[in-house]
Amino acid sequence: MIVFEAKLQGTDGQYQALDEALRTARFVRNSCLRYWMDNQGINKYDLNKYCAVLAREFKWADKLNSMARQASAERAWSGIARFSDNCKKQVPGKKGFPRFKKHQQNLSVEYKTSGWKLSEDRREITFTDGFKAGTFRMWGTRALHYYQVEQIKRVRVVRRADGYYTQFCIDVERTETHELTGKNVGIDVGLNHFLTDSDGQQIENPRFLRKDEKALKKSQRRVARKKKGSNNRAKARNRLGRKHLKVSRRRKDFVVKTARCVVQSSDLVAIEDLKVRNMVKNHHLAKSISDAAWSQFREWLEYFGKVFGVPVIAVPPHFTSQDCSNCGTEVKKTLSTRTHTCSRCGHIQDRDWNAAINILKKALQYLAKNTVGHMEINA
Repeated sequence: MIVFEAKLQGTDGQYQALDEALRTARFVRNSCLRYWMDNQGINKYDLNKYCAVLAREFKWADKLNSMARQASAERAWSGIARFSDNCKKQVPGKKGFPRFKKHQQNLSVEYKTSGWKLSEDRREITFTDGFKAGTFRMWGTRALHYYQVEQIKRVRVVRRADGYYTQFCIDVERTETHELTGKNVGIDVGLNHFLTDSDGQQIENPRFLRKDEKALKKSQRRVARKKKGSNNRAKARNRLGRKHLKVSRRRKDFVVKTARCVVQSSDLVAIEDLKVRNMVKNHHLAKSISDAAWSQFREWLEYFGKVFGVPVIAVPPHFTSQDCSNCGTEVKKTLSTRTHTCSRCGHIQDRDWNAAINILKKALQYLAKNTVGHMEINA
């Protein structure tokens, strides 16, 4: 499954119609969640049936496409199922009880196989449900004419701070060729440097949030000075949302390009299985860790590993920074100690470089134990 995204260009009246559809989808999702809270033993199919009840009870809810209403119910059920699984697995901490959506930003409505229609040149899209949003020009699309309409399984409309976007979920398996390089690499992520590999190469941490933090605080103060409920406050919030959106897009672009380069240049990638959710509980480092986007980087590494056929192995992070990569002796260090100095063999090395080598060794040991008969890495 691949996702293409394009920005929608239309009139103010069309945008208002999309807003109504977005708010209706949010209403259906919240209503299904309330229905689950008030009735025990509700399952996914009961929520789908409840969508028809909402359509009969509220005429404006009937304007939304029936499949879009079911998609909103499925979103509610996904949060419920995640909460139930966390309770059954006894996940420590909060279990993620599903919440009602109430904010205006980042709303979305999802259509399945009906409620929309593409033009012949794949440059325009028309929404045909009861809200009558009409035809929109799409900007930034990729070559949709390479795929059949039957391959498009979902069409999602998303509202962000800078406009309205449409996403096409296409049922196709993405595979790309990978030339063997004979190189295995271990990666240690950090805050001083974004990553350090087992060859000693380092990539600087871009710190997108830290660099724009002054401008973000200034915009936040402007929002706080405006009267609540006024149009000026809404405009100030939109300007603040655009700045945050720019930071997140720059961060994602950096992470995607870095992950792709790492996977393409290696035959095996070893990373640490970090529990970032627990690490951000340290309030002194939480903002820096979130700005580094370690979890997002790992997700894209695993994604490109599947696309290019390169194994990406996550190893336990225990003692990767403490053990000596030369002799294996444990050398205790604090976070402020950035140089590894072994008291036994005298090996001196950068702390992150030493950890990256240990990560690669753990991954190779894991492969040796779990390979039957022979050990072969075939991309």
